[in-house]
This record gives sequence, structure tokens and C-alpha cells, in this order.
Amino acid sequence: MKKLLFIPFVLLFALVSSACSNGSTEKQDNATPDEKKADTVIYESENGPIEVPADPQRVILLSGFTGNVIDLGVNVVGVDVWSKMNPTFEEELQDVEEVSDENLEKIIELDPDLIIGLSTTKNIDKLSEIAPTVTYTWGKVDYLTQHVEIGKLLNKEKEAQAWVDDFTSRAEAAGEEIRAKIGEDATVSVIEVFDKQLYVFGDNFARGTEILYQAMKLKMPEKVKEMALKDGYYAISTEVLPEYMGDYVIMSKYADADYSFQETDTYKNIPAVQHNRVFEMTGNGASFSDPITLERHLEFFKDSFLNN
Repeated sequence: MKKLLFIPFVLLFALVSSACSNGSTEKQDNATPDEKKADTVIYESENGPIEVPADPQRVILLSGFTGNVIDLGVNVVGVDVWSKMNPTFEEELQDVEEVSDENLEKIIELDPDLIIGLSTTKNIDKLSEIAPTVTYTWGKVDYLTQHVEIGKLLNKEKEAQAWVDDFTSRAEAAGEEIRAKIGEDATVSVIEVFDKQLYVFGDNFARGTEILYQAMKLKMPEKVKEMALKDGYYAISTEVLPEYMGDYVIMSKYADADYSFQETDTYKNIPAVQHNRVFEMTGNGASFSDPITLERHLEFFKDSFLNN
């Protein structure tokens, strides 16, 4: 008897479900233009409001923000040459195409739904005809604010802000631990040889400088502060290098750069060198300031300073 009573209820449920399904389909087919735009949002960019996808699926990056997008879990289909060459992203970008702002045909083939570039990117008008194109001025905002901005663009502001809050807390705690070990007045320099030129860096030019000087509150030598703080970097000769070397030194090294200066007496007599306080890290990829790169830099600094 119970089985017989069950059959009508099943049939009734099926009919109701079918009716609801048909009604839902009809509602979707008859959606107004405003309702169909629910899959887009307005992003307030540097150059004004831009309509972008609410859930971008095919992003092309013509900038240095690749790690920011990857960290937020958004699919990337094309990147600039520097991102493609970056060993930090080797695994994530293995099947991603290399593109440029001058190769519009390649970009069209990749069928992006969002393009992210810099204010200096070429052909922005033509790129905007292919997909919504948002550009940023490099260095206009700090590295943490930049990540939150990209989070807003990708409709992942909460995730971006959560990482910023967590990373800031961990970096500041590491800074306190490091200063307790090396001393509050100990100075740190960041140097690099690129294209046969030696550079020293300020507090906002990647290579981990944002972490060291801003988050960890480590001190830079007065000479570095005087010459490199404003522009972010300063080119120097090997002869004056001792003037810019702190008690501790981070050296960003490229495999193909000329490091013959390390064999000179000038270099060998620098106190940081004599006390084994020069910490060498890979230069390739160090010029980025995205969450993936920053996490690696934070671990490198903690290990270098605390386990030295």
C-alpha cells in the first residue's frame, strides 16, 4: 500500500521540477540586457570606469603582475617575456603562451576576456577592442596596495586583503626577530649586477627591498639612503662599493653577470664580506613584488639572518 501511494508523489515531484526548470529557462531567455550584464562588473581604473568580467577565465598579462593573478587562482593564458622567463613561475606558466603588446594577432588567437598591462603598454586602444584592458602605473601605489587593487579587478578583494594582512604580520614578526639578533642599528644593503652595471637599491624596488626596509624595518646605510631612496636604485662603480655596503648585504645574482669585482681586494676587505654576511639570492625573478615572489624572499631572509 505504501508503495502505491509513493508513485503519485514521485510523478507530482517530477512534474513540479519540470515546470520549475522550464520557468527558469524561460526567465533566462527573456532576461533583460541589465540582467544579462550580471556577469560583468565596473572596475574603477586609473583611467576611469571599465566594464570587466566578474569571473575572468582567460587573462593575459603584459606587465609584472603575473604572480598576483596566479596567487589569486585566476587562469592565465598569456604573459610577457619577463614573466615567461621567470623561474619562480616556471611550473604555473608551463603551458601559457608568451605574448607582447605588439603581437595583436597572437593575443586575438588566445581569446582573452581580460588584459592587464602597464600605463606604458603599447597599442592600448587596439587591445581594448580585443578584451577589457586595465593598466596600472608601476610604483604608483605600494606593493601591498597593488595586490589588493588587482584583487578588486579580479573580484577577489577579500582573498587579496587576507593575504596582505597575514603576510604583513609574519614579515613584521620576522623583522623583530632579526633585529633582536643583529642589533637595532645594524644596516643592510641590497646590491645587484645587471648588464655589466652594479646597482644598489632603495626601499621599494623589488629584490626583497620592500620586506627588508618597510615590513621588517631594517636600516639602510646613510649613503644608500642619500643616493637610492628617491629613485629606488642607484648605479655605482666597484671602487665606491664599500661606501654603500651595510653590515649585512643581500646580493641578487644573475648567472651570466660579471662578478669579477668579488675577486678584488676592495671587495674582500669590506667588513660584511670578511664576516660572511653577504647573502646571495637568485637574481632571475627577484625583480618582481608579487605574493609568490615575496613569500620566497621572506623565507630566504629569515633563513639567512637567523641561521647565519
